[in-house]
Amino acid sequence: MTDNEDIEDIGYVWSALGGDPVLVPRISVTARKGALEARLPVRELARACVGACALAAAELGARRGGLREVPGVRVDDGAVATAFVSERHLLISGRAPVTFAPLSRFWRSADGWVRTHANYPHHRARLLAALGLSNDRVSVVESVLAERSALEVEEAVYAAGGLAVALRTPKEWAGHPQGVAVAARPLVERGRLDATHARVLTPVDGGPLLPAAGLRVLDLTRVIAGPVATRTLALLGADVLRVDAPQLPELPDQHADTGFGKRSTRLDLRADRRAFEELLATADVVVTGYRPGALDRFGLSPETLAERRPGVVVAQLSAWGAYGPWREQRGFDSLVQVATGIATAEGSPERPGTLPAQALDHGTGYLLAAGVLRALTEQSYEGGSRFVRLALARTAAWLMSGVGGAGAGGDVYEGRGAGAGDDAYEGRSADAGNDAYEGPEGWLAETDSALGRLRYALPPVSFAGGPVDWGRAPGVWGSDAARWA
Repeated sequence: MTDNEDIEDIGYVWSALGGDPVLVPRISVTARKGALEARLPVRELARACVGACALAAAELGARRGGLREVPGVRVDDGAVATAFVSERHLLISGRAPVTFAPLSRFWRSADGWVRTHANYPHHRARLLAALGLSNDRVSVVESVLAERSALEVEEAVYAAGGLAVALRTPKEWAGHPQGVAVAARPLVERGRLDATHARVLTPVDGGPLLPAAGLRVLDLTRVIAGPVATRTLALLGADVLRVDAPQLPELPDQHADTGFGKRSTRLDLRADRRAFEELLATADVVVTGYRPGALDRFGLSPETLAERRPGVVVAQLSAWGAYGPWREQRGFDSLVQVATGIATAEGSPERPGTLPAQALDHGTGYLLAAGVLRALTEQSYEGGSRFVRLALARTAAWLMSGVGGAGAGGDVYEGRGAGAGDDAYEGRSADAGNDAYEGPEGWLAETDSALGRLRYALPPVSFAGGPVDWGRAPGVWGSDAARWA
């Protein structure tokens, strides 16, 4: 069932991507009550991000397939809800992965709450060092944090290279310099870097319509959002090669969830520069997910990449944005929720809450993939190297404003009274859908892999004639050669 508000949300995102509004009616939505229930419109955000990504894929597919019209797009809340918690549905030979380490959690401070992130060993070590601890027992950390203010913890841990964020209300974030900087930016930053000739896209035909077939994507991302974007491009036919530093291994379970369709190699950009340059010389797309400026010394800023590889599409992702006082801060979805007021809106007077999914990560990942696909389509007509830039904090601002077309300029969400927690958000219309979301079973699959037998969430990006699953299961992290397929 599709209603006008469902399509309006997707239309807003499509407009932010520079898409032609005449294509929006090609989308149909199956709304399902109970999918991604929250006080904030998480279901609507997820639906809009996936729908816009699928439409961008269909548009590029029509261009490459020589079709007279763009294929119809199908968005099913069940598929979307399942994919947005793909890391929770993953089973590896029957074993469920660990999604958060013991020291990645909320803690009471002397004056409120603080959340830390210590999934990676080096972040855990920095957190403990900032607190002056050698003992990582939860009870010991808990007692130390209870004696300090939340802002004191935030500042000390970040100064040590770790990650901790004090709980803020929506109004506090709206008045924070970083909140102000984020709200001033568009949801999707995109643009042209030069006047390179138009991209010549080879025709695609036979089998599933793969809009990104033959395109080479250099994947320099980690964690969830960036890998979701490149996992989506791999679904659509791209040759995606993920590159990681040997000294910073990805968490094995995280790699298993986001490694579908890709190959994975290890390169030290300082010692293995020649091998990296050979990859870059024929890359069509470069996707980065590190802190803004962190890779510039390797010649990976959009401007430098366009000079070295004219016609490239550069997609950048960060937690807090490439601007404002927090532009160089590390961050993850869970911490952005705490800083921006989402944890307050989803919580109660007794304890902060969380979204039903790491929706900032997943949503921003699909938006980033959509931005790449739209850039490729635009290049086929107009040429020019392109950049696309997104930030988790900007996606959070959009969510807090109610999704729709308000962007970050609408009223700050203040919850539902003092409890802010009595009722779940059930959609803006009286009928959130004739069908109910009764669980993920219809959108899960299994396959054998080098990691063991995998149960995983199927991709939610769907259009007529398009792929329904990845053609490759994830392999062992870093085990592939540093070369294109």
